Amino acid sequence: SGLIVVFGFLSVGIGFGLQNITSNFISGLILLFERPIKIGDRVTVGSTEGDVVEIKMRSTVIRSLANISIIVPNSEFVSSQVVNWSHGDKRVRVDIKVGVSYRSDLDTVLRSLREVAEEHKGVLKDPEPFVRLMEFGDSSWNMQLGAWISDPVDYYHVRSELNCAIVRKFRETGVEIPFPQRDLHIRSPLPVPLATGGQP
Repeated sequence: SGLIVVFGFLSVGIGFGLQNITSNFISGLILLFERPIKIGDRVTVGSTEGDVVEIKMRSTVIRSLANISIIVPNSEFVSSQVVNWSHGDKRVRVDIKVGVSYRSDLDTVLRSLREVAEEHKGVLKDPEPFVRLMEFGDSSWNMQLGAWISDPVDYYHVRSELNCAIVRKFRETGVEIPFPQRDLHIRSPLPVPLATGGQP
């Protein structure tokens, strides 16, 4: 009876193992036939972002942005949400939000942000970049710069360069990026009457 129990547990363990293998194998077939991803695509699966370098029957190899090979079970691509930055149209939009002081000239702000995008060689002219005043913050106008690029692989590089260019352009044109500010009002204390009448 002891052997029967042992074999029973082994059968359950093997069953679960085969279930995972079968699930990944079937998911691999789905990836090969439906092709939601392909080699060279920039994808995000969970917290993993990188380029697909190999698609095998049970797993897919992703090269992370830090040049690390990550083995992802194929079932993750079928059962989880996957962001494929390269699927269909590879163009992606870089959105940058920045706050500017209310003392700044609004027309200068709009013109400066547009010039930053137009002067960057990696930004597409079609669709053309745009600048929007999104909201009135506590201490700033909150602006948005939208610029399209041709390849998602360049996303973080272009975003960093645009941020640096915005800082330089604002310093050149006198536009201020404010610190959060709070006004503190202190009321004078009320006078406290002194006790009289000989009481201690």
